[in-house]
Amino acid sequence: MLHVHTIETLDHPALQPYLTMRLQETHRQQGIFVAEGEKVVRRLLKSNLGVVSLLVHDEWLVKMRPLLDQRPEAEINAFVAPKAELEKLVGYPMYQGLLAIGRIPPPQTLADALQRNPSPRLFVAVDGLGNAENLGGLVRNCAAFGGQALLVGETCSSPWLRRAVRASMGTIYDLSVVETVSLATTLQDLRLAGVRCVAAHLHTDRRTIAQADLRGDCCLVFGHEGLGLSRAVLAACDEAVVVPMANGVDSLNVGAAAAVFLYEAARQRGRV
Repeated sequence: MLHVHTIETLDHPALQPYLTMRLQETHRQQGIFVAEGEKVVRRLLKSNLGVVSLLVHDEWLVKMRPLLDQRPEAEINAFVAPKAELEKLVGYPMYQGLLAIGRIPPPQTLADALQRNPSPRLFVAVDGLGNAENLGGLVRNCAAFGGQALLVGETCSSPWLRRAVRASMGTIYDLSVVETVSLATTLQDLRLAGVRCVAAHLHTDRRTIAQADLRGDCCLVFGHEGLGLSRAVLAACDEAVVVPMANGVDSLNVGAAAAVFLYEAARQRGRV
């Protein structure tokens, strides 16, 4: 059931997540995340993830009401005020004047991801990726080219940070997400399950992405743009390949690299 509250102050306890958006660890402990912007919130309302509340102006509430009325939750709070007032209350310019609090789904294991996603599997793993927006952009590329699961290394940002969710445009909702304790160990387990692990790594024998066979079950592994993959993660992969580039260009943003790798996988599988 939807409960609509017209607000003038942020005293209501349910509004606290909107006031603590920089306290990401607190949100993680509470099992919640912030969705920001029309497409991201709309996708949340259409998804199977839980929805706690919205912070909107009147126009957005009218537009989102049909989706809200179809939600299964016993209670959703919608806090409404003019956009200018919302920005005063929150303390920063609100993107499109529309925020929502969603529930992070229960943790998934590697076994869950393998069971839920049919062959030929296309997984993506990330190591040392600390920039939330880069991670979100990578997730969006993953969804665009048929990626089924995201394996998040222990040295990475969470894909449920507000900026990561926003950069993914809400496509994170549809991926199997496995947050690992040891990415290197998880990749070893993947290989034992018959999934080929292919590292995107500059310092190789110049074997290119087009020379890698990505038609069967595989996991594409990406690292920090500057530091690359850790030794342990690289050692856990079956092979390392590069994107051929013009002389003088030694790297791509991780989101751009992921798009190239994922497109090549989709091409080899006849999907593009």
